[in-house]
Amino acid sequence: MTAPPETAFDPAQALAGRRRYRRSVDSSRWVAVGWGAVGIMLVVFLWEAYKFLGPAEGVTIGAVEGEAGSGVMILPRTHDRAMPHVWDMVARLFAPTSGGDTAPLWVAVVGAALVTLGIAAVGWLIGVLVGALLGLAMQRWQLVEWGLLPWIVVSQIIPLIAFAPVVNAIGTQIDRGGTPWPQWLSVAVIASYLAFFPVAVGMLRGMAAPDAIHLDLMRTYAAGYWPTLWRLRLPAAVPYVLPALRLAAANAVLGAVVAEVSIGMRGGIGRMLIQLAGQASSDPAAPWGPTFGSIVLGLIAAGSVAIIALLLRNYRRGEAT
Repeated sequence: MTAPPETAFDPAQALAGRRRYRRSVDSSRWVAVGWGAVGIMLVVFLWEAYKFLGPAEGVTIGAVEGEAGSGVMILPRTHDRAMPHVWDMVARLFAPTSGGDTAPLWVAVVGAALVTLGIAAVGWLIGVLVGALLGLAMQRWQLVEWGLLPWIVVSQIIPLIAFAPVVNAIGTQIDRGGTPWPQWLSVAVIASYLAFFPVAVGMLRGMAAPDAIHLDLMRTYAAGYWPTLWRLRLPAAVPYVLPALRLAAANAVLGAVVAEVSIGMRGGIGRMLIQLAGQASSDPAAPWGPTFGSIVLGLIAAGSVAIIALLLRNYRRGEAT
């Protein structure tokens, strides 16, 4: 019985295969972008369709005749003050912020968004540091995981809008004690409160990702905890940590916006949203400007993690979702 002949390596075939792979990756990216555009158009269509077909005063059940505000509204109102047209929202972005010669609304939204983005970035860094340390500690000691993980999960149940004033009050007391504590730092701490959770869970899961055979191989090399951590566990954790970092970035923006609303910090997009919402009866399209700004801000924050992913592209194989 003769052995099958060995096939020689063909550089042309390897290059062609590499090109086919790149084309498939590029096409999948364009498909994802296309589906994203379809999703946005679908939301716009559903908004306008309900505005056209829905009742102007909505649908309320359990209302008592003669008593204003009684009953439970199950479908929202569709008049222009409650649901402005999408094209009115877009046009309002290019109108003056508060009339007269003031800058267009989109300029004010960008300025407020940059303030919130900077604060959210600080909160994200704090949350990533705390979450990474907690994940490493829980992976290193089983007793720490048993004791900490339930409390980490329970911590996310606390309503942020109630937690924010407490953090701000503590910061005020610290500032009165002689240590400067600016208000934006309270917002950053609150943002980090939402950001640390996915990082801690992603780090814990990623640290446990290496196969037992690989861990045994490191033991046969007499590698201690730190060499194993640096050369095996951390690279294996990258596919789990990157999605956690993206989620943490979006959570940090959400926490910063809610904190600005809760403690009344000026300059950010959360405060701007509250101010324009108070004028919604006379200018219903105005509050949607900072709302769109908050959405874009979250997308920018999550997308900025792509820079980290680019640096770690050699370890992203099998990235978790």
